[in-house]
Amino acid sequence: MKDTFKHKGLRKQLVATLVAKGITNAAVLEAIGSIPRHLFMDSSFLDHAYQDKAFPIAASQTISQPYTVAFQSELLEVKAGDKILEIGTGSGYQTAVLCLLGAHVYSIERQLELFKKTNKFLPKIGYVAKRLIFGDGYKGLEEDAPFDSIIVTAGAPFVPKPLLAQLKIGGRLVIPVGDEAQIMTLYIRKGPKEFEKHELGNFKFVPLLENKN
Repeated sequence: MKDTFKHKGLRKQLVATLVAKGITNAAVLEAIGSIPRHLFMDSSFLDHAYQDKAFPIAASQTISQPYTVAFQSELLEVKAGDKILEIGTGSGYQTAVLCLLGAHVYSIERQLELFKKTNKFLPKIGYVAKRLIFGDGYKGLEEDAPFDSIIVTAGAPFVPKPLLAQLKIGGRLVIPVGDEAQIMTLYIRKGPKEFEKHELGNFKFVPLLENKN
């Protein structure tokens, strides 16, 4: 598992692409500029790893497009020490970005094959989540709630109520909502039952699956 000067140069180009697309958060750009994305893909295809596009990984899932990862991460407004719940660990790439931003990451994955793989792989390359859990993301993680932020990395047909309930007051939920295509949606918790909602454009994700464990 190597990270060469060539890889670093390609990451620089990727960061420039993200800046051109409107990403402004310096910490997010720095994280994407330093994480070796090619290591998160089954085949270290150089011509795919640093293009701004999604790519298939195991279990019929994908590693998200870098722009999507950056966009969602920026919406979270992560501060060092934030407790963040990630729904859909996948390849672990988004998890690594959150770790680099200084968050304490709790991440749930419902595909056993991916969970086992990522659980071994992430610490091996230096990204240590607080907890990686094999489970149903629709239920969230009540025993570790409340969270400063929650990020959902798969398309949800609706917003699961447990996720809203597990946010701190002032906390942010970033979730792509919809069936065929999704609208990136930000919920900010303003009070026990009060949420501010922002819709932030169309995206396409693999579906968020439930009750498979």
